[in-house]
Amino acid sequence: MSFYEDRILPHIIDKACSMGQVMKLRSQVVPHARGTVLEVGMGSAINLEFYDTDKVDLVYGLEPSEGMRRKAQPNLRRSSIKVEWLDLPGEKIPLEDNTIDTVLLTFTLCTIPDWHTALQQMKRVLKPGGELIFLEHGESDHHGVKKWQHRITPAWKKVAGGCHLNRHIADLIREAGFEIRELENLYIPSAPKIAGYIYKGRAVKPAEI
Repeated sequence: MSFYEDRILPHIIDKACSMGQVMKLRSQVVPHARGTVLEVGMGSAINLEFYDTDKVDLVYGLEPSEGMRRKAQPNLRRSSIKVEWLDLPGEKIPLEDNTIDTVLLTFTLCTIPDWHTALQQMKRVLKPGGELIFLEHGESDHHGVKKWQHRITPAWKKVAGGCHLNRHIADLIREAGFEIRELENLYIPSAPKIAGYIYKGRAVKPAEI
């Protein structure tokens, strides 16, 4: 990992992902988490303040970046939620099958290189009927914005930790075998449209037959 990725990028990502409107969106989705939670790409743990402590027993924080885990320490100290770090990428989740009640994804799926394998891993560890809660940015449904997202992404991902502006989040989740139960698309107010098109919702792992 380069100096930029370890020491500089975590501060940039934390700042961008903790703006007022983004935090408002987080406050609307994170409280739905329950039971044993796997938060994929936990980053600086800025979601911790929004967990419902009466509903959550344990959070596994999957975060491969040592810089982000360092950045998380103040938030961990302020929270009463029990957190266990998993120092691996989303494609390698070291948990048993059917053990997780909720998977939480917030501004993470855009950066995972092998998103399909990662989503399959999330589905594997979820209990049948367990929920995938997601708040992600991705490909816009407006042609002009979408065109620029595809143009900019190759350069953008080199400086933004692998972030893809042009992933159609809902399609990725469906392709992995989840059933989307709730979905809302919107632009973050005042954010550049190429980076501010939001997919917000909940999906479930189908019950085993």
